[in-house]
Amino acid sequence: MRMQIGTYLTRRLVEAGISHLFGVPGDFNLSFLEQVEADASLTFVGNCNELNAAYAADGYARTSGLCGLVTTFGVGDLGAISGIAGAYAERVPFVHITGIPPLHAVEGRALLHHTLGDGGYGNIGRCMAEYTVAQARLTPENAVEEIDRVLQACWRERRPVHLQLPSDITHLSIDVPDEPFAFANLQGDAEQVALAAEHIATRLAAARSPVMILDSDADRFGVAGQIAALAERCAIPCVAAAPAKAVLDETAPYYLGGYVGGASRPDIKELVSQSDCVIGIGLRFTEINTGFFTHEIRPEAFINLQAYEVSLAGRSIPAAPVGAVLKALLGQVKPSSRTLPSRPAVSAAALPGEAGDRLTHAALWPRVAHFLKEGDVVVGEAGTSNTALLGTPFPKNTHYIAQPIWGAIGYTLPALFGSQCGSPERRHLLFIGDGSFQLTAQELSIILRHDQKPIIFLLNNKGYTIERLILGERSQYNDIANWRYADLPRAFDRDDKALSLVVETVSELEEALKQAEQADRAVFIEVLLPEMDAPDALKKFGMVVADYDYGPQGPRNASTKKG
Repeated sequence: MRMQIGTYLTRRLVEAGISHLFGVPGDFNLSFLEQVEADASLTFVGNCNELNAAYAADGYARTSGLCGLVTTFGVGDLGAISGIAGAYAERVPFVHITGIPPLHAVEGRALLHHTLGDGGYGNIGRCMAEYTVAQARLTPENAVEEIDRVLQACWRERRPVHLQLPSDITHLSIDVPDEPFAFANLQGDAEQVALAAEHIATRLAAARSPVMILDSDADRFGVAGQIAALAERCAIPCVAAAPAKAVLDETAPYYLGGYVGGASRPDIKELVSQSDCVIGIGLRFTEINTGFFTHEIRPEAFINLQAYEVSLAGRSIPAAPVGAVLKALLGQVKPSSRTLPSRPAVSAAALPGEAGDRLTHAALWPRVAHFLKEGDVVVGEAGTSNTALLGTPFPKNTHYIAQPIWGAIGYTLPALFGSQCGSPERRHLLFIGDGSFQLTAQELSIILRHDQKPIIFLLNNKGYTIERLILGERSQYNDIANWRYADLPRAFDRDDKALSLVVETVSELEEALKQAEQADRAVFIEVLLPEMDAPDALKKFGMVVADYDYGPQGPRNASTKKG
């Protein structure tokens, strides 16, 4: 079979399960985008800029599977690179395709636009190699092999990959295989898998107080169902690190809550530190997962099921993928008579705050918890929103999107758009601070252009509150312009599709939530909050960060200065 290179690439993308490509057009990718337009199975979704496109691809991939990102060489690639790096850090897979100058210009070192004007064309590929797990510059000679190789790496590692497509080869015809693309089903080595499962089963049978700690791999590698089955059968309590928020049903009896090292709830902290069998699911000891490295896990008790290997008290068993090991383990373990620890009782007291009171975080988040529904997609921006939502109980089948490791502010608005493109049937709620919103605010126009109907809560506290809590409580560098945020939906959309509200009191918030519940359109709620008000967990976090970043002799806010 003969096929044009760009058409073959679109065919392989579709066969890999990709239906959406996010990005920005540019002269070096237009020939490929013409071929995308001709493929009824692919949709190109234009974004306001390349960074937003990368964030949108990340958000889509978290709820709807593999997707693509399309940029143009140089300026487009570097505009997207922070979003690509964030996806690498958070283990989110998508395929980055960049249209590069014609192959004859690359080989001839032509001094073209979007380059550094020095004849070099390897610099962008070297940049991308730091933040992707596979890269290739396509040519007529290598396209068939390289496209398949790079796609396999993307799914195997659950991280971004990078393809460079010269503008003058997209419409050249080459010989291509008849066989459709299929991802390799990596089952590992059967003996290694059986060995790992046997060791874990033996440890579980002898354990007095086992516990499982989930990280993002539980979601990325699709093993949440197996973990739930294991927890139920063996009466194993489960806790979740921040990247695994809502991966398990938070209403299930085996789920106890979040794990943040020494900053965890006292009963969870004690359970983990005293456990004689701690099973991690892809657990990474980042500062956000460990409360700045205050975790206490007995080394001899720790088992970590990673993507393709198992670590047993420091001994590595390779060629043992997490899914295969859990499947084998479920075939061996027997129901346990252990009693699951009980969670602290939830108070049935009335919601805090009176109707006429000015809104505070103490009054806001309990009402948010009551507003959430089963099946929601909740998106939490770094800082105030994510910190509060990590401590908020979620209903069944809630999906949570956040970026706790990379922590790029402004990520969530485009990620919200991307997620809605893939899951339009689900209700989406975004909680974002004013400072973060200003970084990627343009993407609100794309949300409205596509008639999406999210509920957006814009927390307006006139600046970078998380930064103020760390340092510079009254410093001007933490100030931002105080936009008329609730007017922006109308400015971005001439058809006035959105309902815009401003709330400052408890009663105004409650009325806004009622209107949002009934609205069949996008809802934008600007929530006015006191400048230095914050969830208690964020206030503690600020002091810990200051201690860690600046040391005992470093600067402090006057209100938190020690001794």
